[in-house]
Amino acid sequence: MSVPLSFKPDSPEIIAFLKTVPHFASLDDTDIRVLAGILKKIKFKAGDYVFHEGNSGSEAYVVETGELALEKFDRTIKIFQSGSVFGEIALMDEQPRTGSVRALSDTVLFFFTRKDLENTEVVNATTYGHFYRELARLSTSYIREEEDFYHEMDVLIIQDGGCAPGYNTVTAFITQFLEAMGRKIFIAAEGFRSVVNGNTEDFRALVNSPRLYRQIQRIPGVVFAPPLREARGADFRSERYPDFRKPEVQEQAAKNVIKRKVKIIIGIGGDGTLKGMKALSKLLPDSVQLFFIPVTIDSDVFGTECIGQHTGVEVGAEKIRCYMADARTHHRCYIIEMMGAQGGYHALHSCLGAGAHLAVLPSSRFDPKEVGDSMKNRDNTVIVVAEGYKANERKQKGFEGNAAEYFKEELVLAGLDVKTRVICEGFSRDIRGAQPNNMDITLAQRMARKLMQMVIQGENRRMPAVLSGQEYSIGFEEIRTDNSVTAELANLANRLGVKNLLDYLPY
Repeated sequence: MSVPLSFKPDSPEIIAFLKTVPHFASLDDTDIRVLAGILKKIKFKAGDYVFHEGNSGSEAYVVETGELALEKFDRTIKIFQSGSVFGEIALMDEQPRTGSVRALSDTVLFFFTRKDLENTEVVNATTYGHFYRELARLSTSYIREEEDFYHEMDVLIIQDGGCAPGYNTVTAFITQFLEAMGRKIFIAAEGFRSVVNGNTEDFRALVNSPRLYRQIQRIPGVVFAPPLREARGADFRSERYPDFRKPEVQEQAAKNVIKRKVKIIIGIGGDGTLKGMKALSKLLPDSVQLFFIPVTIDSDVFGTECIGQHTGVEVGAEKIRCYMADARTHHRCYIIEMMGAQGGYHALHSCLGAGAHLAVLPSSRFDPKEVGDSMKNRDNTVIVVAEGYKANERKQKGFEGNAAEYFKEELVLAGLDVKTRVICEGFSRDIRGAQPNNMDITLAQRMARKLMQMVIQGENRRMPAVLSGQEYSIGFEEIRTDNSVTAELANLANRLGVKNLLDYLPY
């Protein structure tokens, strides 16, 4: 409930105060005194609303003392303090208010109306022109001043690591589920790099509600989240950021998180992102909830399906089928490198799905001569080699080629003698940008929903997991960043009948 207050418009204190208002700085003494003459004074208690979104009104307000919040859909968009001007749009266009203003403390305001300004008996034409010039400047600077919107970030999402199908998908569903809880969702514009920089322009706001988006879309960085559900790639990650391994860089990120009063952090990515989240978890208080969502084509997070693995295998298998058709047509042997740095999940399952003749995984140790002999009388062969095959050995030898080329070299050194042309192909990076398939979209929804439940239950420093139809969670310290491929499954991809010299050990 507002309370009118009396005051003397021409008192030195009032004139001096109006001269301190930034948006009246270019008004001369005459203009200030004319403005003082049309002002009215009013008081609000903490918690009172000056006006509500949707109310009609023609008043503009100047804060003398106290603090107020501009709110839209329960989001604090801006804070008004002594000297702030708000409601000024009503002086130009008497449309319903686009937000609500609530007193955060006992507050004293001055206000005036459009009718007051247009009273030619009080406001002369010169002052009228000067004031509307300032009003135009105030209106055009409004968007720049909206950085208060980012001062306190409730939920912060961080996309980092290599690109994979589903980054954007799970981001959209997280926004949907957490916004439904009343949470406010923000995202780092370029992964951990943006969190370290910590400037307002390093962050974006995600909105699921169309109505809310229409209300606040003019604020820089506001993104409508639903279209991200089927969007390719990762719109909010940067190129790999190795500096985040440095303790001092991690400490700066933690300071920025605390500065912006973040309550929940959600890291999305693979092994590298998990390491970054673990580092932050040791620097942040337990009052900040941290979660990790696995998105990786090679499914290199143990104990769960990973968003992106289903699309990766589907697209990878189709590429292999194309090579197999070409190999049959032209009587060729293709040795194809596929993703699979550790266990080789992607390479193995793509090989199985396409029906290629051999999968060479990071732990495979085939006799090159036996492999070469098995190819000798064939008119077409397709071999899939995981990118992690003998990675350390290749590095120690200074071998500059890819895994497929290294395997071919082993075959040649063992006396490869085939009648077909042997062609090596490096893995196709375009798989990373594939459209998420229904399996990954569904998995993203399940993980986002599970995350919401974990937030409600107060869980912390954990990863939602989905495996064999069950949903559960795994603590950060229990997560293993490799994948399990059994020997029996690997043997299914051995259609050449060659022996693995080493037993395939599941990780």
